[in-house]
Amino acid sequence: MWYAQNPARRTHQLAGDAGVLLWTALWAFAAVVTYRLACLLALPRALQQHNAPLPLVGGRVDIALRRIAAVIDAMDPVTVRTAVAVGAVALFVVPVGLVLNAWLPRRLRWIRQAGAARDLAASDDGRELLALRSLLRPLHEVALTASEIPDATPGSLAWGWRHGDPETLDALAEAELERLGLDFTPLGPMVPPSSAQAVPEALVRPVPAQGAEAVEPEPVATEA
Repeated sequence: MWYAQNPARRTHQLAGDAGVLLWTALWAFAAVVTYRLACLLALPRALQQHNAPLPLVGGRVDIALRRIAAVIDAMDPVTVRTAVAVGAVALFVVPVGLVLNAWLPRRLRWIRQAGAARDLAASDDGRELLALRSLLRPLHEVALTASEIPDATPGSLAWGWRHGDPETLDALAEAELERLGLDFTPLGPMVPPSSAQAVPEALVRPVPAQGAEAVEPEPVATEA
């Protein structure tokens, strides 16, 4: 499960994912442009032979770039290209890494928790665990859950969970699922399994007691 079932929560998640993708694309573009511009400066002789102003830059920027090219002219070309590549990678990794460090763990944690909660909600035992998790929330959150149930208090919720009250378990499990943005589906009534499988009477044969002689049925006389 990648996104919540609640529309508002899902919209928030989609906006966050789109923002991270856009941020990554912008810094990738900036790193590529910076690398190509730095590679142009790493070829100072070609730049110095180019008398016309550089396109897309102003006169002052053009003069500054030519001065930088003159300084680079005295440096080793291999060292310059290596430094340019490292700088371009750092320009991409640092800002993108900071955002991913804050966004990715939270996103993966929600995906893991939502998948586990959805599986638990499909069974009675799992729903009881969800209810327990809801009870272990901070007290103000438990009180908020109790306020949404008529005549309920945090203490009555704990009593209902301890005694396996179905309505209390459903209310607590629903509150836990809503915190994750998931829909709550009540479970149907449980059908108790039969204690023994019915056996056709025709297949049941009495077993004679040990030592008893088999008695053959007497023939029935018929009138001529």
